[in-house]
Amino acid sequence: MATIDPGWELYRSFLAVMREGSLSAAARALSLTQPTVGRHVEALEQALGVALFTRSQRGLRATESALQLRPYADALASAAAALARAASDQSGVKGAVRVTASEVVGAEVLPPILGPLREAHPELAIELALTNRVEDLLNRDADIAVRMVRPAQGALIARHIGAMPLGLYARRDYLDRHGEPKSLAELSRFAFIGVDRDASTLQMFKVHYGDIDRNFFALRTDNQLAQLAAIRAGFGVGVCQVGLAKRDPALVRLLADQFEMALDIWLAMHQDLKATPRCRVAFDALAEGLTRYVKQ
Repeated sequence: MATIDPGWELYRSFLAVMREGSLSAAARALSLTQPTVGRHVEALEQALGVALFTRSQRGLRATESALQLRPYADALASAAAALARAASDQSGVKGAVRVTASEVVGAEVLPPILGPLREAHPELAIELALTNRVEDLLNRDADIAVRMVRPAQGALIARHIGAMPLGLYARRDYLDRHGEPKSLAELSRFAFIGVDRDASTLQMFKVHYGDIDRNFFALRTDNQLAQLAAIRAGFGVGVCQVGLAKRDPALVRLLADQFEMALDIWLAMHQDLKATPRCRVAFDALAEGLTRYVKQ
């Protein structure tokens, strides 16, 4: 049991060491000195009465106690960040708004929407978290989330943007070398870009191609940006958002009459933020921009 109430700075240093793997790396991440981070960790250990790290030839190793504490430290970090964003927004559209989205949507779809938003509100700062993990808006890991599944939590404002169409694409020069498939069955002779270990996406492929496994793919990666880059580079055939493919005249859609898929897009925000100017303006801008994107 803790003999005193440790301050947030101790937990912040502890979390930085957990994330970075060493005192020196944690110090750089926090813009502190290494001895300061070390003192924070020691003070937290004394306050809690547990050992958090052991030293080894490879550096610091988290103890079982540290691993059990980490989710709570993560929650503290999220709360502290949310508090800072809320404090920066006392009046008008200013301060920081944190948006989370999948890798491809965050890197390819949102920037053209966020640019005009920032031009219209120059005191607004945007934090963009690219992750395929569904971040918890109830714990304020983010203010606004772009999701491919309908949010289940009742305390959220959720807007269905629409269906985002997907298609099969390859670069024109790849097709010049290898020809075009005339049916889905012919895809086996092409270099197909697909998943590595993502079971849910592999299941999606099985719905369209039958009982296949990861050996079907000539390039295997669970990183969606890497898949998109491979299609654009002419590696082979892959699944791409129709809206993104339209931006690149070198990409050719294949078997449009045989392959038709769509992903729902939802925009979500905690209902407590609907009266917050920075969040309301960002939510509306994202909703408008994403609606244009799926309808193009």
